[in-house]
Amino acid sequence: EALSERAERKIEISVPQRGDRVRLVKQATRNAEEALDRRLAESTTQGKLLQEVADLFELPEPPRRIEIYDNSHIQGTNALGAMVVAGPEGFIKGQYRKFNIKQVATDDDFAMMREVFQRRFARAQEDDPDRDSGQWPDLVLIDGGKGQMSSVKAALEEIGVDDVPLIAIAKGPHHGRDGREVFHFPDGRELTLPVNAPVLFYLQRLRDEVHRYAIGAHRAKRSKAITVSPLDEVPGVGPSRKKALLLHFGTARAVRNASLEDLQKAPGVSAAVAQTVYDFYHAGG
Repeated sequence: EALSERAERKIEISVPQRGDRVRLVKQATRNAEEALDRRLAESTTQGKLLQEVADLFELPEPPRRIEIYDNSHIQGTNALGAMVVAGPEGFIKGQYRKFNIKQVATDDDFAMMREVFQRRFARAQEDDPDRDSGQWPDLVLIDGGKGQMSSVKAALEEIGVDDVPLIAIAKGPHHGRDGREVFHFPDGRELTLPVNAPVLFYLQRLRDEVHRYAIGAHRAKRSKAITVSPLDEVPGVGPSRKKALLLHFGTARAVRNASLEDLQKAPGVSAAVAQTVYDFYHAGG
């Protein structure tokens, strides 16, 4: 009756006693029990790992929100910062975020990290000053070493945030080939863990996820930049005119260097469009 009321239609419950339907019910029951056992085991393991993280980094309780940060660029181009989020149930992919670097030299990793943190936490102060929405991290992990830690610490102090737990993860003396990582505390202390420690594997997985996300976001940004034509910057000239100019001249550079007379000769390009393009590239004569 309760199910029928909820579904707003007649619901019948059948309890098979023999045959294929009994076997199906038993199989479904086994699947459900096994799935529940797995989920409970995973939750228990995750809970133990988060307690170890709390003990390791001197947190008052197991973290419910961990934010992990990394930067990605190639010789300073298409630079961006990346943030991934993890909690007791695993990665929270809907809260991942990327930051297009705007204000600093994009080959300066320390300055990039500084910009990312100032933007992230200035926005957090504005949107959630009372920190009651669950969007403030209980722990921040930074892919980097002492330099990145100093940059982040200074960036947060500048905007009045001095109580977010920070840890930087750097490759060990053999650049991580032996599985070791060095964990840097804000006060300059360093910590290493046994290479077979489960909590080390967990922290490495967090760092690897932000690295994967940063590289993927950077690759997408680079691919988009490659497909953008310099002609896209010319105001008031639509896609069909840009296409006509490229077909006629071959390259955007040739369009930029063309004389007004040559631009006017391009098929499908009016005198007004030719003048607009010429003026854009030859401002002031």
